[in-house]
Amino acid sequence: MKDLLLAQADFLREVFEAIPAMLLIVDDDVRILHLNSSASAGLGLDLNLVHKKRGGDVLHCIHAAEVPGGCGKAVACSDCLIRNSVGEALQGSRTYRRQTRMELVNGKTRTELHLLLTASPFKYDGTRYVVMTLENISELIQLKSLLPICMHCKKIRDDEGYWNDVSHYLQAHLDIEFSHGLCQDCLEKHYPDSGRK
Repeated sequence: MKDLLLAQADFLREVFEAIPAMLLIVDDDVRILHLNSSASAGLGLDLNLVHKKRGGDVLHCIHAAEVPGGCGKAVACSDCLIRNSVGEALQGSRTYRRQTRMELVNGKTRTELHLLLTASPFKYDGTRYVVMTLENISELIQLKSLLPICMHCKKIRDDEGYWNDVSHYLQAHLDIEFSHGLCQDCLEKHYPDSGRK
């Protein structure tokens, strides 16, 4: 039964469309050959308008606008994790999963996008392709950058789960030295007889 379902192109197309992750099928030059409805909605793309266009051109990567040739032609493109992951997946015939950051520009608006990229190669009818999954992890990156701080004593929890004084934490992570003093409120609260106001 399951072999019969997988042998039907319509069934596989429906599965591809139903996957709740942004999926793109690209070639060796990262030209978009197909994308599912999640990618279309998540990236605001219409397959009819982006078919066979390079990913960086379609997504308005800041580096694609640097040179007339667009995506893949700028100096910075040699370090592009999306482009390199697609190339490595095709060369090594294995799946690559990496975290990357893209700067996108649309008119005067710049957006920083953090992605978890998976590039997995496959072969169909003698031609090699890559199915690429893009997961927007920008919110996770933002949450990771938040410091957990005790609402009572104001100690900061480090990555190992230990609670540190703010001054110790900042000195260890930012190499900041502190001098200590007392603000007026604390002076009055803790040393009311000091006579200083």
